[in-house]
Amino acid sequence: MASELDLDAYLTRIGEGNPLAPSLDGLASLHRAHCAAIPFENLDILLGRPILLDVPALQAKLVLARRGGYCFEQNTLFRAALEALRFRVTALAARVRAGTTEVRPRTHMLLRVDLPEGAFLADVGFGSDGPVLPLPLAEGRETWVGRTGHRLRREGDWWVLQGNAAGDWDDLYAFTLEPHHPVDFEMGNHFTSTYPRSPFVLNLIVQRSWPEKRAILRNRDLVVREDGASTATTVRDPGHLLGVLDGVFGLAFPPGTRFRQPEFQ
Repeated sequence: MASELDLDAYLTRIGEGNPLAPSLDGLASLHRAHCAAIPFENLDILLGRPILLDVPALQAKLVLARRGGYCFEQNTLFRAALEALRFRVTALAARVRAGTTEVRPRTHMLLRVDLPEGAFLADVGFGSDGPVLPLPLAEGRETWVGRTGHRLRREGDWWVLQGNAAGDWDDLYAFTLEPHHPVDFEMGNHFTSTYPRSPFVLNLIVQRSWPEKRAILRNRDLVVREDGASTATTVRDPGHLLGVLDGVFGLAFPPGTRFRQPEFQ
């Protein structure tokens, strides 16, 4: 996987000028830079395009075409970069809990990175209040970036990632340490991108996460949070949407591009 990646092009894409050592500092720098540079987005689904998870396709889309992607795309690419830099990486799968009390399938990909300091969770592809820095795979140790915190708790054999963006701790997703393989994520990717009731089929979702700022677009509602303040904007029409995608998220599409969602009256 790592040998298929143009590491120099990837590092340029995320704004890291030089390869970093396989260390905790190196992992944190890569994680932070990736989240800030490559938006979370599901726009190809709404354009009727397939979501491909092989590294050459991901490099063509997320690196060369300067697009974004969702968890399977983001974390597959990030894993390839980490392995090219000689990090020890294991792919894991999670059940998303954010926004529901129902048991969901394992449709989220995340990474375990083993370092001399211990094991760390790395996840550059969670399209909500996900981490912008890796966090130790240890119960109760909180990681804060600005006003947003993350921690892990145990629930039997499961680990639960919790986030705190508004004063309360909420479950984001739950996972075990069972290694998963590319074929497992192909199944999850197919379900997520084609199931008629999948939120990624029914909604336009874009997010960009800087260390202390988040911009979140869901259909016509844009929210930008920074320094404890939040601003909301309603997208007026298809042309305005293209301007928001370009100006806020760095995602340029040709004039006249129309997505299946959202609907404009």
